[in-house]
Amino acid sequence: MSSPQARRPLLTEGPIAKTLLLFALPILGSTVLQSLNASVNAMWIGHYLGESALTATSNATLILFLLLSAVFGVSMACTILVGQSLGARNVLEAKRVVGTSAGFFLAISITIAALSYLFTPALLRAMGTPADALPYAVPYLRIIFLALPSMYFYNFMMMTLRGAGDSRTPFMFMGLSVVLDVALNPILIFGLGPFPKMGIAGSATATLIAQSVALFALLGTLYARKYFLRITRAELKLLLPDTTILRALIFKGLPMGLQMIVISSSAILMMRLVNSYGSQTTAAYGAATQLWNYVQMPAMAIGAAVSSMAAQNVGARLWDRVGRIAVTGVGYNFLLSGTLVALVYLFNQPALNLFLPGDSVGLHLAEHLNAIVVWSFVFFGVTFVIFGVVRSTGAVWAPLIILTITMWLVRPPFALSLMSSMGADAIWWSFPLGSLLSMLLAMAYYRWGGWKQAHMLVQPSKTGMLPKVPTQPAPVSIGE
Repeated sequence: MSSPQARRPLLTEGPIAKTLLLFALPILGSTVLQSLNASVNAMWIGHYLGESALTATSNATLILFLLLSAVFGVSMACTILVGQSLGARNVLEAKRVVGTSAGFFLAISITIAALSYLFTPALLRAMGTPADALPYAVPYLRIIFLALPSMYFYNFMMMTLRGAGDSRTPFMFMGLSVVLDVALNPILIFGLGPFPKMGIAGSATATLIAQSVALFALLGTLYARKYFLRITRAELKLLLPDTTILRALIFKGLPMGLQMIVISSSAILMMRLVNSYGSQTTAAYGAATQLWNYVQMPAMAIGAAVSSMAAQNVGARLWDRVGRIAVTGVGYNFLLSGTLVALVYLFNQPALNLFLPGDSVGLHLAEHLNAIVVWSFVFFGVTFVIFGVVRSTGAVWAPLIILTITMWLVRPPFALSLMSSMGADAIWWSFPLGSLLSMLLAMAYYRWGGWKQAHMLVQPSKTGMLPKVPTQPAPVSIGE
């Protein structure tokens, strides 16, 4: 029988537009805080440590994104399994997912952190990091790698809570992390008060401290509140891996993680192309990407929200709501992302001036490339939202194929083939081309693909719950 606690998730109830917006806003807030944190750190580094140091962090950030992408898929698979379990009113199944996932994240985070720390110089050289940036990038990235276990486990906790329909708690603790990081950055960079002057390593150390404190504070709070998905002492056996769930986490999570790896590895290749034009162009690109992070935030938040919301409705077999969630999510993307794009065009130079000095050559380069690229993120946002819906059933391969085509088979070849005649502009124009194509392919798959016949679990898990999703009528078409 369903326990009263199974009534906790509310993403299967209420008006879709309001429910989605209220659920997405804290996710958007968390994304804003993350980007604000990165931007404040970039301002300190860019203005006081120079363009070489900013170039170092731009290269290091891409490597970190790649490593976080390696476990993004498992986090997302956990979110979907928790959401489907609670949509089906099965709290025990959700706890099995949490227990199996916790052990996996603990092991994988320590392994990846250790290997990455050892091979930091090799990773940076493989990216073609400019020689003048390497002395900054190596110490910065090595300390960031020490923070990886906290980053990984916090990300797992955040995705679990969102799968359970709670986006507010992760937002609050993300706020704690950002406040600590922002406050500690100048203290540790410049050695204020009793603290030593650490330079760029101080910025990374601030991140290490902030992430660790936020993680332990979140865990402590959840246990103090007796959160319904916590693993109690009497339930420690749930930490033993459920092989069916572990198989779903890996084999469904792997393609979703590969989606992010395709994006991040393509970005690393593009960074390598940008690096070939020198530190000024790379600094311009790094400053512009700070603004791009903000422009993409609504789509990323809505994509995460529709995935969690759709997963619960898939578990409850409310397919009409799943289709309306997709349409509502795309509408919110055009509204919110479009508004931010307009603001960037209105305040292009002042915004970029936050990261680059007014007399910098890089500032003028950043203005130019920003004008070419920024509008295309509205189209890429549609892709984020549609992928968020289709993966809620376990349909994970088509999104991976679409991203591989656009990010690797279209964008880099286009840039490489035209760099000799267009210069760096060939790189900038490859972004709109890839974004438009990815949106069209995603919409085609949503309309005509078989994503509703997908399922997360290959076979029933120990509880016998979460059966395969039955065949359903064709989904609502975007734009209908």
